[in-house]
Amino acid sequence: MKIAVIGSGYVGLVLGTCFADSGNRITCVDVNEDKIARLQAGEVPIFEPGLEELLKHNVAEGRLSFTTDLATAIKNAAVIFIAVGTPQDEDGSADLRHVISVAHAIGTHMQGYLTVVIKSTVPVGTNKKVHDAIASKTKQPFDVVSNPEFLKEGAAIEDFTKPDRVVIGCESERGRKVMEDLYSPYLRTGKPMLVMDPPSAEMTKYAANAMLATRISFMNEMARICEAVGADVNHVRKGIGTDERIGFPFLFAGVGYGGSCFPKDVRALVQTAKEHGYTPHVVPAVERVNEEQKKLLFSKVVKHFGNDLKGRTFAMWGLAFKPKTDDMREAPSLVLIDLLVKAGAKVNVYDPEAMKEAKRHIGDRAHFADNAMAACTGADGLLLVTEWSEFRHVDLADLKKQMKSPVLFDGRNIWDAGRVRSGGFTYYGVGVR
Repeated sequence: MKIAVIGSGYVGLVLGTCFADSGNRITCVDVNEDKIARLQAGEVPIFEPGLEELLKHNVAEGRLSFTTDLATAIKNAAVIFIAVGTPQDEDGSADLRHVISVAHAIGTHMQGYLTVVIKSTVPVGTNKKVHDAIASKTKQPFDVVSNPEFLKEGAAIEDFTKPDRVVIGCESERGRKVMEDLYSPYLRTGKPMLVMDPPSAEMTKYAANAMLATRISFMNEMARICEAVGADVNHVRKGIGTDERIGFPFLFAGVGYGGSCFPKDVRALVQTAKEHGYTPHVVPAVERVNEEQKKLLFSKVVKHFGNDLKGRTFAMWGLAFKPKTDDMREAPSLVLIDLLVKAGAKVNVYDPEAMKEAKRHIGDRAHFADNAMAACTGADGLLLVTEWSEFRHVDLADLKKQMKSPVLFDGRNIWDAGRVRSGGFTYYGVGVR
């Protein structure tokens, strides 16, 4: 099937590459000429395990190509995926200007029946807006399908090719059959394609991310209560996670969530509710807890060293908002670096993949070390912010030699408190004894 994917960001690249790998002919479109040139040369501008190899293979096989020529891509496609960004507006709502602009272009250039699929994360009602925008430019027949994505950064290819479910918001039989054909290679194990009305499909995306964000903020609040009463959140997590009604996923305490999805989608859901006359209560609290949690390690640093951090140096391991990505959007590390620097401290940072991207956000406010141990040289304390695997089994004796004072602030509870303390370190976790 000939498919155009408009928007070559994270979602568009994964989508286009995976569909190409199942035999479709994919054209990925983007207005950024430099990005397209890099992609044509086989250079992937984001870090996602397995994506670069898969992309290069499908480019070599002639199934995947990249262009800035939107009009030609539309004319040559039978299916068009809209995967452009929906940045957050000042009031927290999703900015749909790019989505509607693409819809107008589709209506202008289409030459026959098209299935237009909205893959971008959009608020309820966008399907109709896109339909109306296309219809204002053409008399050709078309269907607009809502198909929200549920990809985890760091595991996106696995999530796409082995989905828990595929959600389709569609009101026509023709559009539904096109989507069934497209996704059939990925649903052979019996995972469901859930077909529903477009507003419900759009709402499903926001509801899923809000629920996951709620679990994170809930456990972070439990961790704070555990610290106050002398309990251990790791034991509490096991105690409630074994309850079949609750389960274990997304129950780890830490320094808060970040990334391109949870923060933006939680805010957009709140704004959508308000626009329709309902003031939500739980979802805004989820965001408030998360924003406070990002400051947690700094409060522990101040409690240990005092408010004046002038002349002190801190190492930070992990900058990306989660492992297996270089995504720095809304990363807790950014909040912590800002607080430490404002308090007069020097910060040495290291991340296995996000150093280049982090420099765009941090600039010269921190020193970028060549490796993890180099970041700790002469440090008064080490803050673990992102739980990369290579940080889990650190040589404590070597680490202690590097540091000026052996104080660890474990923002993801990846180290055993007893082992670390027996190695001569002062240890602070999140909600642990």
